[in-house]
Amino acid sequence: MDYTTGIVVDNRYLYHDPGFGHPESPDRLLAVYAMLDEDDMRGRFLRIEPRMAETGEIAMVHSRSYIEHVASTAGVPCTVLDFDTVTSADSWDTALLAAGGLMNAVDRVMEGIVKNAFAFVRPPGHHAETGGSGGFCIFNNVAIAAEHARKKHGIKRILIVDWDLHHGNGTQHFFYEDSGVLYFSTHQSPFYPGTGSIGEMGRGEGEGYTINVPLPRGQGDADYLWIFRKLLEPTAIAYRPELVLISAGFDICRGDSLGAMNVSEHGLAGMTRVLMNIADKCCEGRLAATLEGGYNLSMLARSAKAVLKEMRGDTRISNEELDKISEKAEETTRQVANNVIQRARRYWPL
Repeated sequence: MDYTTGIVVDNRYLYHDPGFGHPESPDRLLAVYAMLDEDDMRGRFLRIEPRMAETGEIAMVHSRSYIEHVASTAGVPCTVLDFDTVTSADSWDTALLAAGGLMNAVDRVMEGIVKNAFAFVRPPGHHAETGGSGGFCIFNNVAIAAEHARKKHGIKRILIVDWDLHHGNGTQHFFYEDSGVLYFSTHQSPFYPGTGSIGEMGRGEGEGYTINVPLPRGQGDADYLWIFRKLLEPTAIAYRPELVLISAGFDICRGDSLGAMNVSEHGLAGMTRVLMNIADKCCEGRLAATLEGGYNLSMLARSAKAVLKEMRGDTRISNEELDKISEKAEETTRQVANNVIQRARRYWPL
């Protein structure tokens, strides 16, 4: 079979156990892995073996003192890193494997072995800051992967799109003064972690390279696709990334226990298609996604399946259909996005 899409899967990602009743449980990946074993999914993706990230690679974005603190939790049954983030005896190894798995996915994409890839790893990463954990996240997988792509593959421009329900404060802060990464986030607001306002657009050399679209609760397919088509797509094409990375949080799905958005699996496939169109126009289709949030197990599995089918080309949502859906965007969405567009026009031809 001609594999166009790679996946990172490994049962060792189940070993991180933050405790009974914690939303970020191993059951999340069990639901995804069961979906990957369905008749129409089994054997259709190239399995990318993960590896343990080296501490020097983690140190590209995290402080040595923080890395040593996380390392000290190895073998300890329970350590509370912060209010939301708890480690178990195997969490140190699992966190290294999560970062290493996404780096391997990026390598396979950059080497042309697959066109795109999805790293189904945990723990998630986009809330982790230079010196600390947060929001279930230990190491910032997507930021580490971006630095890896720049260091190993010489990439000069990377687009990171974060569609998780929560703002990726850690990712934004890593690249806030860096024009080599364009960070674009849609997120529910006001909500955890409290960052991601429209006015946060970067600093110094990175001014204009952070774009936040804070949204009220209840937004659905049309709202997200309107933002992606009217704001993200023209900005990204003007930026011309050499690699597209996605912080793919499925907590924007309807019925999620931690969120209040209303996106369907078809909407997420449409969002994926917009990003694939950007990658096709700018960087020969090079795109890699990593799992962030998503706590409704049924919707997580169904939505991940829809995204994978779009990535592989089993489905292909046309621009006409994307526009037809986005025309139904709510007026509140258009007002927020137009406010962002007015500010972003100082930097981008919108």
